[in-house]
Amino acid sequence: MTTLSCKVTSVEAITDTVYRVRLVPEAPVSFRAGQYLMVEMDERDKRPFSMASTPLEKDFIELHIGASEINLYAMAVMDRILKDRVVNVDIPHGEAWLREEGDRPLVLIAGGTGFSYTRSILMMALAQQPNREIAIYWGGRESKYLYDLAELEALQEKHPQLKVIPVVEQPEEGWNGRTGTVLSAVLQDYGSLAEYDIYIAGRFEMAKIARERFCAEREAKVEHMFGDAFAFI
Repeated sequence: MTTLSCKVTSVEAITDTVYRVRLVPEAPVSFRAGQYLMVEMDERDKRPFSMASTPLEKDFIELHIGASEINLYAMAVMDRILKDRVVNVDIPHGEAWLREEGDRPLVLIAGGTGFSYTRSILMMALAQQPNREIAIYWGGRESKYLYDLAELEALQEKHPQLKVIPVVEQPEEGWNGRTGTVLSAVLQDYGSLAEYDIYIAGRFEMAKIARERFCAEREAKVEHMFGDAFAFI
């Protein structure tokens, strides 16, 4: 792991609670798709964020930061980013990176800004194994929080083996997609997950339920389920 200074080159408020942040590190960085970095607030306080960009993008690192009055932990990081325009990061972390050697079909599952983790894996898999079967499930409270859905749908047009399944918990009028929880959608769509590699990012509770139910009810193999949460639960 390396500690690097990064310049903040852009900050975009995508929704009322989500920011797209681009960092340019002072030196080349090495990481795997699906890993995360730690933003250093001080010597003992380091805060994790998944990288939404891939190792193929050498010039910058992209983060999606969900920050609001109810998430002061991330809001403090955004305050630092906006005020200083420079942050120190510790990189890379995490064992839930894309296993590139296999050809098992992929199921990627994200809740909210957990999408940043699945985006890195998705873009890397499409670049390196364009014929690999991939389904990406992205759940949000409302459709506005599926902030990069247009990008995903454009990718789906270009890649016939890619399925994009957005899921909204509180659908507004006119929403034509799936409703409910993202885990329910996966359970509805698969009789068996035995042959799939599953990557998941979201709240720890969601990851815990996914592991329990997918293994008990859909024959998922725990050794083929990946997510940062699994190191902590």
